Order: sequence, then C-alpha cells, then structure tokens
Amino acid sequence: MKNTKWVIDPDHSEVGFKVKHLMISNVKGYFSDFEGSIEGEDFTKSPIEVKIDTASVSTNSADRDKHLRSEDFFNADKFGAMTFKSKSIEKVDDDEYKLKGDLTIKDTTKEVELDVDFGGENKDPWGNQRLAFEINGKINRKDWGLNWNSALETGGVLVGDEVKLNAEVQFIKQEA
Repeated sequence: MKNTKWVIDPDHSEVGFKVKHLMISNVKGYFSDFEGSIEGEDFTKSPIEVKIDTASVSTNSADRDKHLRSEDFFNADKFGAMTFKSKSIEKVDDDEYKLKGDLTIKDTTKEVELDVDFGGENKDPWGNQRLAFEINGKINRKDWGLNWNSALETGGVLVGDEVKLNAEVQFIKQEA
C-alpha cells in the first residue's frame, strides 16, 4: 500500500504577513524559506505541518529585517524556525475551511484558527498532481513574546500588535 504525501512547492508558494506601522499604514513582509507537508490522500483528514525559517524574513528593508531577526522579535539565532501543526480542518462551505493548529514561535506554542480557501486540484503539464490553498488569519504578536515596541510622541505605538497572515501555497503529490 502506498502512502500519499503532499509537499509544498516553494517556487509556486508565498508565506507573508502585514502589520500596522505608525498606526496609519501597513508594512508587508514575507518568508523566503519554508517547507510543509500533508500526510495523506485527503487533506481534510490528514496531518498538516509547516516549518518556516525565521532568518528568511524580508520586508525590503535590511535594517528592519536585521531587527526582526534579533532578540527583540524572532531571535533567529536561537530559534531558527517557527512551526505549525494542524489539529483539525472543518469544512465551512464549498471551498472554505477552518484550519486549527498549534503555532510555535520562539518557545511559545498557542492554538490558532486560520481561514482556508481551497483553490482546487489539477495536474501540471509534467504530470504532477497539485493542490492549491489561500490561507489567512490574524494573531497578536505579543501572545508569542514578540513584545518590542516604541511609543510615539503623538500617542500610540510604532508597531501594531495584530499581525495579519497570508499564504498562497501549492502542494505537489508524492507517492511513497
């Protein structure tokens, strides 16, 4: 009996975020190094795991990226990866699901709920079977100890607490 495994295709996937800056606009960022898998034929009944290299964070600002990798935020030298492990996926309607799982950043693990839009399944020109998803969610960065901030003269803070997550991912079917 063959075991089915789906793995993220990093060339056709993105993992990003945005957060309020100066309380008036958003700064967007992404992670360039990540991997993930679905262990089973049916994604609604299979464990899903994702690992993201925290040092791969990019916001198009070298100084800000260096700060995000520091002990003030991800502490990438000590905690090289953040992880997500699914607990359940529940169908909401035709192509929409709620994905619950444990998100670990640094040494803190908390359950999160993410909105998943199933883009579908298709075969590419080279015969590979693929699944596609758009995943969105929100977290409070302080729940994971990402507490650094700076007060503004005009009131408020430099960096918002809420982080909006967005991922566009394609998985390629592997047969073992």
